[in-house]
Amino acid sequence: MARTWLEVEVVLVGVAEDERRDPGRIFAVGPSHSFGQLADAINTAFGRWDRSHLHEFELDGARKIGYPDDEFAPEVVWEDQAQVKVCSAVAPAEEFAFTFDFGEGWLHRCRVMAQKIEPRAYFGDGPLPKSPLAIFGWGWLPDQYRREWPDDGMLDELD
Repeated sequence: MARTWLEVEVVLVGVAEDERRDPGRIFAVGPSHSFGQLADAINTAFGRWDRSHLHEFELDGARKIGYPDDEFAPEVVWEDQAQVKVCSAVAPAEEFAFTFDFGEGWLHRCRVMAQKIEPRAYFGDGPLPKSPLAIFGWGWLPDQYRREWPDDGMLDELD
């Protein structure tokens, strides 16, 4: 196939307890997929429903891709996540970081797998996904707000 697809491993670091391994997912990422789409795919695969929080990708050289937000950090030069294509910005074997919710600080280590992939091996002859898609995963996922039961506070705020 002429158009390059990448496998990107995303691991939520620093949350494993006891003998558990940090949870992770592997995503198939196509040449037209943006970092904004990858952020949405990561948040879906890690069970996040409150997407109102800021997030960023940080690549080598302190390159930051996310929401351009002059009010939060006017000194930061943000590249627009909707415009930057993942496959144009990273290459096989490169690593980068994704942080979701700066207050909670959900840090993910992202690594582009060394081998490019043939998407038809995963998705067959039908239409290819319009966004990155998790194709493998492992591990226990913590609640976005570290709650364990419905009465841990959030439901009261919704009333």
